[in-house]
Amino acid sequence: MTRKTKIICTLGPASESEATLAEMIRAGANVFRLNMSHATHEWVSGIVPRIRKVAAELGRFVAILMDTQGPAIRTGDLETKLDLKPGDIIELTVRGEKSEELYSVDVNYDGLIDDISVGDTVLVDNGVIHLKVLEKRHRRIRCEVLTPGTMGSRRHINLPGVKVNLPPLTAKDLEDVALGARLGVDYVALSFCREPGDVDLLRRVLGEHGSKAQIVAKIEDQVAMSNIQEIIETTDVIMVARGDLGIECAMEEMPIIQRRIVKLCLRYGRPVIVATHMLESMIQNPVPTRAEVTDVANAVFEEADAIMLSGETTIGKYPVSCVRVLDKVARRIEKSGGAGYARDAIYRKDRQKTVHSATVLAATLERSKMMIFTRSGGMANYVSAQRPRDTEIFAFASTEEVCRRIALNWGILPILMPFDPNPDKMIRTAEILLREQKRIEPGDNLVIISDLLAEEKRFDSIQVRPVT
Repeated sequence: MTRKTKIICTLGPASESEATLAEMIRAGANVFRLNMSHATHEWVSGIVPRIRKVAAELGRFVAILMDTQGPAIRTGDLETKLDLKPGDIIELTVRGEKSEELYSVDVNYDGLIDDISVGDTVLVDNGVIHLKVLEKRHRRIRCEVLTPGTMGSRRHINLPGVKVNLPPLTAKDLEDVALGARLGVDYVALSFCREPGDVDLLRRVLGEHGSKAQIVAKIEDQVAMSNIQEIIETTDVIMVARGDLGIECAMEEMPIIQRRIVKLCLRYGRPVIVATHMLESMIQNPVPTRAEVTDVANAVFEEADAIMLSGETTIGKYPVSCVRVLDKVARRIEKSGGAGYARDAIYRKDRQKTVHSATVLAATLERSKMMIFTRSGGMANYVSAQRPRDTEIFAFASTEEVCRRIALNWGILPILMPFDPNPDKMIRTAEILLREQKRIEPGDNLVIISDLLAEEKRFDSIQVRPVT
């Protein structure tokens, strides 16, 4: 059987060549991520057609995910790095305010002075340096250093539990989204998504550009977690972005938060991605740590739709090996079973209930395989959300765009095929295609979800056809 958990790879200097892209696709990559925190428009304009070309040559459907930078708060430029020790005083300044303290650094967000409060914790450089706010003086924030560290220029700032009044999309994000729409990317990720309205805004922007790209809401802070159910119901896909989320939340809470998000996504039928630090040691080393293998295994066991590589495939020494490791671990864990969170799924639409009946039926048949026909990807998502463990799912779509879009869904194998107005003829054509590809053989039972034509009206139907 094909691997059900999908693999997302971030592209960069280590993986941008046609040869490496081809190797990664052969190794099992399903989606390529473009990180707009580092990518230029020139680079993106070149890499997107390159991905399409390589995927077409290999006969694979590979989706492209554009990941916006989002409203990040960063320190400014420093002439020399600051060596900070516990007890030192440092001032964070805004709007070019001058400080008389020995240690000070400007911050790129003018509203920080209004959002932050005395007693709040400020985390700098991925949480390495901890600061405690002692006092606010006009445009200066006086802080005590709690942990030792060296502060460099343009370091990322996290504010656990603080709701900042930054816009969901910056001017840079809007320019990047416009580029992605022109190039036809399949997914756009919304960084630092905090509430459902953020998703609505991005959807309006995509609509203005005529893009059908689906939205990936990245869960990265405590504010998002307080709105998690509403965000899940509003967006198309959820990403558990464990980098910033792991800084914003207590480390011992991170596994529980991940599990909670995956459970909720499966309950509401939303694809979910687990991302960040999956094989971090393989940036330098040819093999992963045992802890990393267990982390990957947990995400697969929880039945996340996809697992994602970041630095491992952008700047790492072994990008293709990383994909092979994820593929190998995922295949093994899938054989051992899953957490079964889909058992608590909520079915609100008639089509979801139809799909549920079909997956239950498939589970009772020996050698069952599912055939579905999807015009927009919705039916494929419904089937995938059921997590039919022992059944292969063949999803037929009439456009490459839809085939790429459903490449991220758990368990779905996209197949391009022109649709026929006659449902029965369309099913026969699909069965012939599967025979030619050696994906079915005599003795298999096909559970088919399709249209049924009756008196010039179309209805959803479930059929069982044995392969003879």
